[in-house]
Amino acid sequence: MKPLIVVASCVLGVSLTNCSKQRVPFDPATALEKEISGQNVYDHVKALVDFGPRPAGSNALERSRLYLIEQLAALGWETQRQTFKTQTPQGEIEFTNLRARFGENRWEEKVSGLLCSHYDTKLYTRFEFVGANDAGSSTGLLVELARVLQSRPDLAGELELVFFDGEEAFGPNITPKDGLYGSKHYAKEMLLTPDLIPDWGLLLDMVGDKDLKIRAGVQIPRSSIQDLAKARAEGYVVDMEAVQSSLEMLSRDLLSAAEDLEVRKEVGISPDYIIDDHIPLNVIAGIPTIDLIDFDYPYWHTPGDTLDKISAESLAISGRVTLQMVEKYLLAR
Repeated sequence: MKPLIVVASCVLGVSLTNCSKQRVPFDPATALEKEISGQNVYDHVKALVDFGPRPAGSNALERSRLYLIEQLAALGWETQRQTFKTQTPQGEIEFTNLRARFGENRWEEKVSGLLCSHYDTKLYTRFEFVGANDAGSSTGLLVELARVLQSRPDLAGELELVFFDGEEAFGPNITPKDGLYGSKHYAKEMLLTPDLIPDWGLLLDMVGDKDLKIRAGVQIPRSSIQDLAKARAEGYVVDMEAVQSSLEMLSRDLLSAAEDLEVRKEVGISPDYIIDDHIPLNVIAGIPTIDLIDFDYPYWHTPGDTLDKISAESLAISGRVTLQMVEKYLLAR
């Protein structure tokens, strides 16, 4: 009989301050957030948009993958493809999550946290959907975070970057059987090595709107807990009370980071739940993960989600807040 393992990144909410295996002192004079270039992020987004629509299983998405692998390798990050096939409303589709760690042969080590984004675009046949904001913005931002983090191997080594495939549903909306394909698979695979499950995660999605209003998703709807619980491996139980307690701490850390940088107008917490790739990470793998997302975006899933709707300034704000939160509040204590 497989032994029962309770999967919760931290047994108590306060233990987010105790889980990390390494403490990295924070020096505001050399804070990494100062090094973020919104123009660099914009250039990465443009490169992705130039590939055209990038739905799961497409040649354009493979070209995007090769671009990401090349960019990350040049910055000292080693990548792994996590490829799998599953049934969808479009039939069996092959998906590939892209994982990145700093340095070589780091895959058997536990990292403290995840920085994530999906990199596929929603499939449309009636119009061309290039997804500059959804999810070009967050994908490009992860590459820029990789560039900045390379100057601090002590921090970079504590993180894994994850580019999820198949976040988008093939039907109109994400349902228990359609969408979040990559994050569900990633979360289930994590259960195979419970000692290596990270302590926390930050998911980025739609972070480039010129009129930036990030309202982070931190609520976990009960329906998701019930539906995704069926996907857990036998013998594994997620302590959702512990996860939700940790989510509250992550929310406070995000707001503190925004206060530090004087961008509270642009960054807040959503009072509603949002269905995104953070849900499987929380519910299946027990990794407390919040979703930094600007869902107040009139061009969402329309042909208008193009480069002219995002800005280097907004991309820089999103990157600065992310790094401030990671460096000062998650890895320094």
